[in-house]
Amino acid sequence: MTITIYHNPDCGTSRNTLAIIRQSGEELEVIEYLKTPPSRERLVELIAAMGMTPRNLLREKGTPYAELNLGDPKWSDGEILDFMLAHPILINRPIVVTPLGVVLARPSEAVLDILPNPQIGAFTKEDGEVVIDAEGKRVI
Repeated sequence: MTITIYHNPDCGTSRNTLAIIRQSGEELEVIEYLKTPPSRERLVELIAAMGMTPRNLLREKGTPYAELNLGDPKWSDGEILDFMLAHPILINRPIVVTPLGVVLARPSEAVLDILPNPQIGAFTKEDGEVVIDAEGKRVI
């Protein structure tokens, strides 16, 4: 079965998550969600599968979050979804879907919990942080 990542290539966490999945050897579908945003129905499914609310999935940094006043509790879940669909950059990432579950991979090593083959060997993030050591043991 294919693993899907909702990916932003400009995001270090997303790039690290993608590298972890690729190193696991699993088949992978990469969706650059800023170019191809999920439908409303799919976004609702992903949020539910992660056990979150739309507000939990909002990204603040580098987005129109502040100018849209999205911190105001007046916005309903439906309205927050509308904002995410109008401005996909508001969707936090990366979201990964595997046969074992769905996770917002923040930090990137959270993806290991839902990979069918989490024994990927040594792995170090772009910033030099070791996630899995030379003996294959998870450090973080």
